[in-house]
Amino acid sequence: MPKEFEKKFRSYCENQDLEVNHNQINVIKKLEGYRHSNYKSFISKLFSKQKSKKGFYLYGDVGVGKTMILNFFYDHLEEKKLKQHFNEFMLSFHNFVHEQKEKNEVNVINQFVKNLKSKASLVYFDEFQVTNIVDAMILGKLFEQIFKEDIKIILTSNTKISELYKEGLQREQFIPFIKIMADQSIEYELKIEDDYRKSNDNQKQRYFFPLNQETNFKINKFFRTITKDKKQSSIKINVKGREFKIENFYEGIVRCNFNQLCDQNLGAEDYLEIVKNCKFMVIDQIPQFNDINSNQQQRFITLLDVIYDKNISLAVTANQNLDQFTSSRLLEKPFKRTISRIYELTSKEYN
Repeated sequence: MPKEFEKKFRSYCENQDLEVNHNQINVIKKLEGYRHSNYKSFISKLFSKQKSKKGFYLYGDVGVGKTMILNFFYDHLEEKKLKQHFNEFMLSFHNFVHEQKEKNEVNVINQFVKNLKSKASLVYFDEFQVTNIVDAMILGKLFEQIFKEDIKIILTSNTKISELYKEGLQREQFIPFIKIMADQSIEYELKIEDDYRKSNDNQKQRYFFPLNQETNFKINKFFRTITKDKKQSSIKINVKGREFKIENFYEGIVRCNFNQLCDQNLGAEDYLEIVKNCKFMVIDQIPQFNDINSNQQQRFITLLDVIYDKNISLAVTANQNLDQFTSSRLLEKPFKRTISRIYELTSKEYN
């Protein structure tokens, strides 16, 4: 089935009025090879000398089109498949472990993977990253079993496999996962000079700065406009005993201060529940980041990943332009992705 996806991709780019980039075409060709090697007939597999790689790991800088390409590939696969945010996937795993422990069940990883296989033969993780030591310690055994069960994994990341969880706590316990992924994956870097999300056709429209009286007037006027004729209420969200209250809730339009969202003990599980109630979100007073407030920055990165994954439009206020944000040293790479996503989310059309 040579060039099937390349032809479809070229047609897709033409219909979407997108520039056909030769670097992206090279990725499509790699994906064609990956699909072909994993969907050989039983007889072909018997006589094949080359072992099929079950993973496809696409990495590169922000805004180069990684997600667009793998979304396209995923949408054109006709099989049982699952696309999930990695944080959401790991939460489902930890919840499963908790439930099985209450039943005194053993071989929890095997059971979780068998359950996963009943739902999908291919899983897609967009913007894969590991920041949690608990996840880092378990991923080797978990992915080893996933590949044993012949489940295929495709994913995007800003980081090559060998540099995942770099400088993380007890990284030596993460090395088995790196070895498994390197052995089982086709790893490919997508390089493009421009960040498409910052192009002239996609200028930010709902990014308000600096923090002064004029900006405050503009964001308040904007908020009044989008909440006109909508009823205000407050809602409480409870996740495993952690309570979060949204005071400014207008039928799915939510307005929160940065400190409310990121200066308390909240994580991906909480943000997933919060965002379930949202169709538009306003985040006020995003600060500069440094090594002192890196915990808040990590929560903000997680929050933006969830907002992006759930396709929620966004408006924000900050004291400086987007390209003037600073970062803590350890989070510089993932924060580039966050900045790029803010460009996109504040430009995304809202009805």
